[in-house]
Amino acid sequence: MLQARAPAFPGMKFSHSFCVKPEDIDEQGHVNNVAYVRWIQQVAVAHWRHAASEEMLAKYSWIVVRHEIDYKKPGFDGDEITARTWVGEWTHVTCERFTEIHRGGELLVKGRTVWCMIERETTKPKRIRKELKERFIN
Repeated sequence: MLQARAPAFPGMKFSHSFCVKPEDIDEQGHVNNVAYVRWIQQVAVAHWRHAASEEMLAKYSWIVVRHEIDYKKPGFDGDEITARTWVGEWTHVTCERFTEIHRGGELLVKGRTVWCMIERETTKPKRIRKELKERFIN
C-alpha cells in the first residue's frame, strides 16, 4: 500500500474531471488498468502545463521512471471521475507525484509516480531549480 509522505513544499493540488468512455472498459466490464495509468499521466501533464511558465514549457519535459498504483474499487462506463494530483518530494532531477482517482466520494485508485525532468533539446535529465519547484506551491 502506498504511504503518502508529507511533501517538502506544501503542494498545490490540481484536479481534472471527466466521464469514463466505453473504450476505457476491459473484458471484465470495468475500467482497464491501462486507462488509469493514462489518466494519471494526463492529469500530471495538465498540472505541469497549468503551473509552468511558457519558458519552462519550451525548455523542459518529463518522463516517468516509476509508477506505483493501488486499485481500490472498479470504475464503470459512464462514471463521472475526478483525478486529483499533487507533488511530493523533489530530488535534483526528479519529483514524486501523488494521484487519487475518485467517483464521487469513493476512492477508486491511488498512485505514486516518479517523474524525471529532461531538457527538450538534449533529452537528458536537467537539474530542477527552486524557481520551478515554487510554481507548485499553494
